[in-house]
Amino acid sequence: QVGDGTTSVTLLAAEFLKQVKPYVEEGLHPQIIIRAFRTATQLAVNKIKDIAVSVKKEDKDEQRSLLEKCAATALSSKLISQSKEFFSKMVVDAVMMLDDLLQLKMIGIKKVQGGALEDSQLVAGVAFKKTFSYAGFEMQPKKYQSPKIALLNVELELKAEKDNAEVRVNTVEDYQAIVDAEWNILYDKLDKIHKSGAKVVLSKLPIGDVATQYFADRDMFCAGRVPEEDLKRTMMACGGSIQTSVNALSDDVLGRCELFEETQIGGERYNLFTGCPKAKTCTIILRGGAEQFMEETERSLHDAIMIVRRAIK
Repeated sequence: QVGDGTTSVTLLAAEFLKQVKPYVEEGLHPQIIIRAFRTATQLAVNKIKDIAVSVKKEDKDEQRSLLEKCAATALSSKLISQSKEFFSKMVVDAVMMLDDLLQLKMIGIKKVQGGALEDSQLVAGVAFKKTFSYAGFEMQPKKYQSPKIALLNVELELKAEKDNAEVRVNTVEDYQAIVDAEWNILYDKLDKIHKSGAKVVLSKLPIGDVATQYFADRDMFCAGRVPEEDLKRTMMACGGSIQTSVNALSDDVLGRCELFEETQIGGERYNLFTGCPKAKTCTIILRGGAEQFMEETERSLHDAIMIVRRAIK
């Protein structure tokens, strides 16, 4: 619920149990001990309320200063405590970018190995690693202003019939008709996507080389095998909906953003969507050395984000 202080809670709970163990051994009824703990809890809560600091929401600078202190406190016991000032500002910026619901899933954290810890950056939008792409990808534009975005769960790849299919043909023409039909099924899907007006096509399933080259010829960008989590976050931020068919690609189901671009971050290529109209979202791109260290950094930032969210709420 709160997101931080797990170690402290565990140690305190263990120490309390250690202190009451002799009373239990002497035969004191557990209900008396529980009542004592409840009384102590109330006393502690009252003390916390006495020393609590109230912050006026109207004073943005004071509120931000307090939130940064909260984030820095959460980070001070972590591995990245030396960079707590840098990361506390980033965490507060990230949470402030969200809408009033403060949905945790609208903050993405991506890890890119290499570079210094303070090379980490905050992107005001959705960002995810470039997916595997086929030949012809180099010809696709890498930047669009105000594009329409098609979000699909459709395989755009030329596939032969399944293993157990059996087709009996008498002439070469009959065989050619079957091959043509396979191609036409794919081209029909691609034509419908092109006619919808979408400039960026994202799919959870593979987008093959034929489709990649088709889109490149028409100045469209495509990415297949996009992780489901990233696809859903793009949908929540840019609008539209994930389609399992290309037969109803109207304006209502297409997403939009102010700017889409593919950019180099460290040794990786990243797809960035900024200026998303539907839900405010952001992505923290972490840099650093060892993988284990970066995972610990991610957990530390998660704790700090939870604390800042809690403070705002």
